[in-house]
Amino acid sequence: MKLRQLTSPILPLITSCTRNIRRWLLAVLLIISQPFTAPLAHADEMLEYQVKAAFIYNFIAFTQWPESAEPAINLCLYGEDYFGHEIDKLQNRSVGTRSIKVVRIRNSDQLPQCQAIFFSKSVNNTMANTISNLESYPILMLADSPNAISQGVTINMSLVNEKIVFEINLASARKSGLDISSKLLQLATKVHQ
Repeated sequence: MKLRQLTSPILPLITSCTRNIRRWLLAVLLIISQPFTAPLAHADEMLEYQVKAAFIYNFIAFTQWPESAEPAINLCLYGEDYFGHEIDKLQNRSVGTRSIKVVRIRNSDQLPQCQAIFFSKSVNNTMANTISNLESYPILMLADSPNAISQGVTINMSLVNEKIVFEINLASARKSGLDISSKLLQLATKVHQ
């Protein structure tokens, strides 16, 4: 006995409707997912700077300033602030007998009052000139910009394979009269003499 294949005029209509529903669902999913890409990227950047703020605290903790240094450590942010409120969590935290004071600086003439400076990427073009004017001060100079070490920064952070790594310019630290702990030097990906 042969089975007759059932054909119905409704079958092409159902197939067509199913394709249309799939296209419609795909379009809705694409539209819905668009606004979430920017906040996720922003969340990743905030997490990155949250980790960098913790690194900065440890850089300060493992650095010794000359005896004549101020009782408070002025941690200055120079340039655009990518940290948001993350860096403010360091406000009044103590390092030994000293406490950290977070200061946002717009004018490079105010930088000599700082014991640690984070140079934002937004000032990368003028960083070398600014640093050359500060070499005689006991200032820990920090950044997260490509080639910042060659411009005279003491410690430069980078994001590599979703991890924060850092390199240290020991010559810059010595010029500024700073002593970087050997523990910190061992953790650096590279130490420039």
